[in-house]
Amino acid sequence: MVQTVVAVALAFAFAAPPAASADRPLQIVVLGDSLSAGLGLAANEAFPARLEKALRAKGLAVDVTNAGVSGDTASGGLARLDWSVPDGTDAVIVELGANDMLRGIDPKVTRAALEEIVHRLSERHIAILLAGMRAAPNLGPDYAHAFEAIYSDLAAKNDLLFYPFFLDGVAADPKLNQRDGMHPTAAGVDAIVNGILPRVEELAARARDRRVM
Repeated sequence: MVQTVVAVALAFAFAAPPAASADRPLQIVVLGDSLSAGLGLAANEAFPARLEKALRAKGLAVDVTNAGVSGDTASGGLARLDWSVPDGTDAVIVELGANDMLRGIDPKVTRAALEEIVHRLSERHIAILLAGMRAAPNLGPDYAHAFEAIYSDLAAKNDLLFYPFFLDGVAADPKLNQRDGMHPTAAGVDAIVNGILPRVEELAARARDRRVM
């Protein structure tokens, strides 16, 4: 009888952790700048909060963490990567580079930082969605080509899920941007979420598959 009880207890002890791990919500981190951090908006209007709500409405158990820092460059995101993306993270949406572009930082510097972010997240077996950015026209065609190619190149090289332009459908629309003309309003955030949502659903699927493996 004692042996039977011990055997059953051991079976539960070894079986419970994987089940708990499989059942817990997916942990998604949005590593970004002010565009995802929600500059000028209430916390519940920022991109991570709105994205979490949209995913849960689709029946997905997720927790989306806002790891956006206003003014951050790709190099800044790299510098804080380890504490911004804690252990237990299943997936990361990388939304960085807009400030590099606005400051005219050499695209080689931006590329190197994003490459290292992708490398380090991949080493941790974290699923990645890379959100691209476009260059302002006044920077010229050479800069625009070098800058915008960073994202498509990294996505292709590393088999990343890719959303070419984070502000697609929102940039330059006064109805969807705050007075500064750069940061989305709450309605603008909702438009971003609607556009990127299918890619994030794919990200969640990849993250779940990696859990099983």
